[in-house]
Amino acid sequence: MARLVTKDRRTPYVVALGGTLRAGSSTEKALSVVLAAAAALGAETLLLGGADLDLPLYLPDRTDRSPAARRLVAELRRADGIVLGSPGYHGGISGLVKNALDFAEDLRSDPSPYFEGRAVGCVATANGWQAAMTTLTALRHVVHALRGWPTPLGVPINTLEPAFDSDGNCLSPRLQEQLGTVAGQVVGFARQRATL
Repeated sequence: MARLVTKDRRTPYVVALGGTLRAGSSTEKALSVVLAAAAALGAETLLLGGADLDLPLYLPDRTDRSPAARRLVAELRRADGIVLGSPGYHGGISGLVKNALDFAEDLRSDPSPYFEGRAVGCVATANGWQAAMTTLTALRHVVHALRGWPTPLGVPINTLEPAFDSDGNCLSPRLQEQLGTVAGQVVGFARQRATL
């Protein structure tokens, strides 16, 4: 789908990456809320959820890529803004999400390598605040390592407290506002960069 271009604004393309292989994961629900808010702000969006991230193990010395890995890299390359979401697995990012992020190495020779010049929102879900916070911190460190700009607000979600219903609707107005703020920061930064 072509992006719309106007005199001073173009439609930002925001890609969210994360989730689990379990259908209806809290992480994917959170990313969907962020993307809905980004779409309401006029962005084109794409969610690469758990099923999309079921990739072969990243091997740095291999250049052949599965179709899913090629798609992941192509969508990240095209993205004006990125949102990352991971469940907290033993105090850190899940292996599924970390492996997917390792494929960003294929962007190293791009004119804007890795995530350079892009805002990256971070969302972490876990069964408890401690794991949610450590996972959020780990995501932000990965964004820095990939030369991205973590949004000022990152969102930890304690899934021991009801956050989403079975349809993915946010049950907490405060959480809805926080996820919307992340969307606004990613889209706003992308629009500012487009005018430079």
